[in-house]
Amino acid sequence: MTTMRNPGIEDTTDTVAVPRRSVGQTLLSGGTVLALIALVVFFFAMRPDVFLTFTNVRNILYQVAILAIIAGAQTIVMVVGDFDLSVAATSSLAGAVVASLMLGGSPVPVAILVGLAVGLAIGIVNGLLIAYLNLSAFVATLATLTSVTGLAFLVTAGTTLFNLPPEFTALGQGRFLEIPLPVFIAILISLVLWFVLRFTTMGRRWYATGGNAEVSRLSGVNVRRARLLAFSIAGLVAALGGILLAARLGSASAVQGEDNLLFSVAAVFLGMTVVRSGAANIGGTMVGVAIIGVMSNGLNILGVNAYVQQVVTGLIIIAAVTLSSLRHRER
Repeated sequence: MTTMRNPGIEDTTDTVAVPRRSVGQTLLSGGTVLALIALVVFFFAMRPDVFLTFTNVRNILYQVAILAIIAGAQTIVMVVGDFDLSVAATSSLAGAVVASLMLGGSPVPVAILVGLAVGLAIGIVNGLLIAYLNLSAFVATLATLTSVTGLAFLVTAGTTLFNLPPEFTALGQGRFLEIPLPVFIAILISLVLWFVLRFTTMGRRWYATGGNAEVSRLSGVNVRRARLLAFSIAGLVAALGGILLAARLGSASAVQGEDNLLFSVAAVFLGMTVVRSGAANIGGTMVGVAIIGVMSNGLNILGVNAYVQQVVTGLIIIAAVTLSSLRHRER
């Protein structure tokens, strides 16, 4: 009797002897977590009076909450072996649609539901183009990115929308136990995605599809439907992130949060080095998000030039992709 191993799930029941790992392999597997610890220690050593204070840690969590949600959306798509260049644009359009509707007199709940529906629709379009028309994820989501950005400019008329209702901005600026609400929402979304990926049939089908689509198809998995569902949920989650960003900032624009595209990809690649399988996973993605948040906050505290921060961000993305590639070679 043979058993199928899911690439996204760590097998703790395997009784086969595990070969001893070299120091390099050990450092490679734990390098991302070690990098996070090293960053925290470094910035604490440089500014012990500020960095690990409650206020600053809360600021870090507040800053990365939206990125964590959008990176979660990106994780789902990368689990099935694709990626989505339109997640940040989708979030911007969703925030712009919600803001425009509210300024036009629509109730807040209705506007939010419409914004979520917009994100879901974009995800469905991406899924249909990639899963059923067999377009490459790069081409399809790049085209969607361009169109969605244009739509966002049309919705906002190229301006920034202000004067949003207080009950809406409370979602992004309110606090519970002195912690901003977006932090709790990001944690909740991450836990839901983690549960779906690890414990549900659909999550296992997504990992199987990302591991080997042809084998999955021959095993009875509806690969096309799995990819369509992954992109659809990613669009929905990205829209939620964009709506929360608009609530946090109290405004909406067509290019709001555009940095979240590269940061979300970098976070997922960093997270792929955390687990032995080298597959995208929510826990690892959150470690990647923490690295980006700690680095950005620490560099700001040290007064590092914003252009230098951009250079460092690019280097982190290169390092993340390199580490992920090395992990795949190790497999």
